[in-house]
Amino acid sequence: MQPFPSDCVGIGEERLKLSAKGRYAVRAMVFLAQNAGEGPLPLSRIASCGLPRDYLEQLLGTLRRAGLVEAVRGNQGGYYLAKPPRQVTLGDIIGAVEGPVLLSECAQDGSCCENSRDCRLRNAWEELTTGITGLMDRMTLEDFAGTEDQPTWGEGA
Repeated sequence: MQPFPSDCVGIGEERLKLSAKGRYAVRAMVFLAQNAGEGPLPLSRIASCGLPRDYLEQLLGTLRRAGLVEAVRGNQGGYYLAKPPRQVTLGDIIGAVEGPVLLSECAQDGSCCENSRDCRLRNAWEELTTGITGLMDRMTLEDFAGTEDQPTWGEGA
């Protein structure tokens, strides 16, 4: 059996870590969910939860184009959720700003290397990617913005 190419199995300098872009987008969306019903929130108010204002404006534009937030122009303008918090998932937010979760190139493209057909790791990368994506798709803004006990997202929850 030949050694695995490093770009096919996720070995290297990259870490399995959400970028600042993803973290900031989630924080902004949770803030909007916590303040849902108050009408459009100005950028300065959303930024007050510790997010860089200029970067936040770009992220909110991306989230608006993805259909997750609405924007109102003018003096009384601002941003608000385009859907109820229970209908917006962590997967929606991360997908909008980061693109799809992909732990390894071969989890998406089996032709990334000559070993992928017989690779014992490919199925693991596919299962892990599917598991993470499924979990993120079960977590909603309502889970994070609510005051109830800490939610659980186990299988079938």
